[in-house]
Amino acid sequence: MAPIVSVQNLTKTYGNGFQALKGVDLEIHEGEILALLGPNGAGKTTLISIICGIVNASAGQVLVGGHDVVRDFRQARSLIGLVPQELTTDMFETVWNTVSFSRGVYGKKPNPQVIEQVLRDLSLWSKKDNMLRELSGGMKRRVLIAKALAHEPKILFLDEPTAGVDVNLRREMWQVVEKLRANGVTIILTTHYIEEAEEIADRVGVINGGKLLLIEEKNALMRKLGRKQLRLELAEPLVTLPASLAAYDLALSDDGSALVHEYQGDEGQGSIASLLAMLAAEDIHFKDLSTRQSSLEDIFVALVAQQAGEQA
Repeated sequence: MAPIVSVQNLTKTYGNGFQALKGVDLEIHEGEILALLGPNGAGKTTLISIICGIVNASAGQVLVGGHDVVRDFRQARSLIGLVPQELTTDMFETVWNTVSFSRGVYGKKPNPQVIEQVLRDLSLWSKKDNMLRELSGGMKRRVLIAKALAHEPKILFLDEPTAGVDVNLRREMWQVVEKLRANGVTIILTTHYIEEAEEIADRVGVINGGKLLLIEEKNALMRKLGRKQLRLELAEPLVTLPASLAAYDLALSDDGSALVHEYQGDEGQGSIASLLAMLAAEDIHFKDLSTRQSSLEDIFVALVAQQAGEQA
């Protein structure tokens, strides 16, 4: 099946010479949730803006639903809903009118049933007659999503949708995203909150310095790049490690009371059993054992640091 969004060798250089994107290739599959991670200035918003037809690329091609975003702008844009970072709404307009007007902007005929369903799905129905200025920040963000969904797009871009909102509202927003995906909407999310990607994304892309460093199915990424750690609290402290343990990737804590074994993915499963057997043979006993797996944040930080080191 062809991707619903195809980005090929996308480059963007601004008039001041700043290169925001450097040959980005990306395919987005219908019905998935893709999280794009990257620090400020990484190129996330520029990438989204080009796909949505707001910014012109310097080179490369973008297809949305098979339509070129430059040659077939109207057809491509009609498939896309965009929720920007900024709260850009008319504060003296009602929720109902704001969302209904957004549908008309895309040339769709009035359809009160669609508007009602969107508002109900986003828990905004009770606020339909309220002016935007009367709503909380979280409700205003929901209105932005309602505006983006009013013309029934197949693809929804969420650019930092939970920036500046509290944890409870953030979790409510995740539930909204899951419901949208269940209704067949493809969702592309940019975020600074890596736990969002870890919780809801199917695939994760890491972008930095205008380059897409990787894009991978989330669980596969965690298996491939996530490091695991085994920590053994010793019954009696050690001064040094026996020579027989030199073959294992072990570190002795400063006070000699713990051994730490790090390994990548599943590669260490066999070695752990061997290590424990060797410890028993050396008459080294432990009183407690714990394991830890690196998070998506650990992987992200390591990738960005690695790229920075390569560019230094």
